[in-house]
Amino acid sequence: MTSPRDDLPALDVVVARLRAAGCVFAEDEAALLLAAAATSSDLEDMVGRRVAGFPLEPILGWAELCGVRVAVDPGVFVPRARTALLVEEAARLAPRSPVVVDLCCGSGALGVALAHLLGTAPTSSRRPDLTLWASDVEPAAVACARRNVEPLGGHVVEGDLDASLPDHLARRVDLLLANVPYVPTDAIALMPPEARDHEPAVTLDGGADGLDVLRRVAAAAPRWLAPGGHVLVEASTGQVPDAVAAFEHHGLTTRVVTDDERGATVLVARRTGTP
Repeated sequence: MTSPRDDLPALDVVVARLRAAGCVFAEDEAALLLAAAATSSDLEDMVGRRVAGFPLEPILGWAELCGVRVAVDPGVFVPRARTALLVEEAARLAPRSPVVVDLCCGSGALGVALAHLLGTAPTSSRRPDLTLWASDVEPAAVACARRNVEPLGGHVVEGDLDASLPDHLARRVDLLLANVPYVPTDAIALMPPEARDHEPAVTLDGGADGLDVLRRVAAAAPRWLAPGGHVLVEASTGQVPDAVAAFEHHGLTTRVVTDDERGATVLVARRTGTP
């Protein structure tokens, strides 16, 4: 008995199409698309969208961060591999029974990946008491994040930055994660088309110098952080001096963590005081 998958083309055929379209990792992408396709028609649709410049992750329906697959819908920011540095640093800093907030959450990938690193997934009982909240201004992102965050017992709210967080979190947050947009407005046109054409501008555009949203996070953080709590954000290397100044202006002690191999720069700002 034949299966609909028996009609799928060979790997090298798909690789050739993707490579001709300029996909740098054509072999890896072809294998993923072939694995995801139920029929040759499904595959043709997925390959056609990828060749047209759509991001791979929404085509597959998922992205991977820190070894965890999270659902990603079209029109939702795709988590980057370099963001693993932020999550790993957050896991290193996490106290027992942490209260975590993920601002500008997109798909909710940061909070979900952190929960798994801390052993709070449903398959583990190491830290079942993590409290996770996530927020985003984009309705599509909120809907996607709920699919990822709520199965872990977390909560997702829709609002501008921290505007919709509940008051009872004030001065209780141990880890404030914020994958803020930090691309300068004029640099968006230089980004790969799969990002600039298919991800919401609000998830990319950080204003004239790329730090508009980061400064807002720095101003908001003291309201939410518990004594000894940390806020973690990404930035580019060239933005570090101004980004550090923004956090220190609001009384937060700041250090910088880098990973040259992943091209990642993370600012870790701490509210002084004993937890």
